[in-house]
Amino acid sequence: MNNRRKILLFIALGIAIGLCAALLLRGDRDQSASGGQRKPLYWVAPMDPNYRRDKPGKSPMGMDLVPVYEEGKGAGDAPGTVRISPEVVNNLGVRTAAVELGRFDAEIRTVGYVQYDEKQLVQINPRVEGWIEKLYVNADGDPVSRGMPLYTIYSPELVNAQEELVLALKHNNRLLIRAARERLNALQLPRSAIDRLIKTRKVQRTVTVYAPQSGVVDKLQVREGIFVKPGMTILSIGALDTVWVIGEIFARQAAQVNKGDPVTMRLEYLPGQSLTGTVDYIYPTVNQATRTAQIRTRFANRDHQLKPNMFAQLTIHARRGQQTLLIPAAALIRTGGKPRVVLALGDGRFKSVNVKTGRIGEQQVEILAGLREGERIVTSAQFLIDSESSKTSDFMRMEPRHPMQHDQRGERP
Repeated sequence: MNNRRKILLFIALGIAIGLCAALLLRGDRDQSASGGQRKPLYWVAPMDPNYRRDKPGKSPMGMDLVPVYEEGKGAGDAPGTVRISPEVVNNLGVRTAAVELGRFDAEIRTVGYVQYDEKQLVQINPRVEGWIEKLYVNADGDPVSRGMPLYTIYSPELVNAQEELVLALKHNNRLLIRAARERLNALQLPRSAIDRLIKTRKVQRTVTVYAPQSGVVDKLQVREGIFVKPGMTILSIGALDTVWVIGEIFARQAAQVNKGDPVTMRLEYLPGQSLTGTVDYIYPTVNQATRTAQIRTRFANRDHQLKPNMFAQLTIHARRGQQTLLIPAAALIRTGGKPRVVLALGDGRFKSVNVKTGRIGEQQVEILAGLREGERIVTSAQFLIDSESSKTSDFMRMEPRHPMQHDQRGERP
């Protein structure tokens, strides 16, 4: 019995020694493998993460393929965290920027066309029918000054109205005199012509119409000898001391613009110069085809350098609101799904996270949720990192926080 126990004890001791030797040999192999050079999993194009090869080479754009190694995750790495060696980070040209708290710089750039200030656009319409006997302006664009003769008209109706006033003067009837004068005023006979008629008591066969304001002729629609009727537009006079510039902005930008916002205008016709005006009106409708809203800006034009139908480049300086979280526009990824950015976690670790955006400008993006002030985000080469991170990331980072934390980060509670 004792011999039997000894045999079993020797067998168990031999098995234990064998297992220990196997474990030691396996540890030596792992240690030698880890101490040697790592083997890449695959090679990928720097600008196209979907282009993969199992050996080094060139991408379709002629760039060297980048090796991708298997990296062990740290204890605190969240799902979606990507580790990149410093050499690869340097080769990709990865740059980062801090999430800052500031005021959104809402500069909206668009184009527009110069037009007459319609509030100073005067139409000349006759109130009697007759014939144009003399025309003192010849074509659109002719300059006119206030009090300058525009045309001479012969109208039997005006002749009859003058005769009525002369007859009332002969009878010295105050009621008839007042009625005759009011009729001549209603027919737009100049006051100077009425005073002259009262003084000389001679009826004028033709009546001359004078310019009510200075400007340029626009839409001249008559010639000498033409017969005109009441309500017909003979010509328009547009003043050029101030002009309108009509521009278009995207519908999402309309809420950022307010009446009175300063506007800077540049024109190819005036190289090196910029003019300053203001937003005069925001039209209440959106173009159904282009989904843009029109804005009307006003500019002073004392030298008459601005001419209708000129093409202009506008920069609207919208009023800044309260402080909010801001990131560079280059850092935002908007290719399908929700907008996101790539966080730089330090030590070569990166992770894609969803964000909630507010206003989006050409240089800045307003962040309402998903980031904290001071965090660093990737502003270049983020698409390649985002492709790797999105494979395993759950993008669940916008968990509820304390209201005070929301206020400090510019998020909405």
